[in-house]
Amino acid sequence: MKFAHESEREFARILDFYGIRWEYEPRAFPLEVEPDGRVLESFSPDFYLPDFDLYIELTTLKQSLVTRKNRKIRRFRERYPHIRLKIFYGRNYRSLLAKYGLSPAGARGGGR
Repeated sequence: MKFAHESEREFARILDFYGIRWEYEPRAFPLEVEPDGRVLESFSPDFYLPDFDLYIELTTLKQSLVTRKNRKIRRFRERYPHIRLKIFYGRNYRSLLAKYGLSPAGARGGGR
């Protein structure tokens, strides 16, 4: 499986270790659509956990880039209020890695 960022690979390892089924970026949700149906902007959560009917988005990128991502997430929640989405920010992700004794190497230096 090819991941966009090492943090996603590490997260997948944790899910695998606990036997949690997951799908990687299985769906793109249109956020802005032209009248002719052309999608101008979309949002693809990183993971889908089918047993929990829950999407997961890892946001381990630099704080300066989080604002843009938060805007997309806000638009997603406005447009798809019935879809469950959990956001893991950098601090959440690093705490998760520490809890499981993993290196935060993939969380360093920005990324997704």
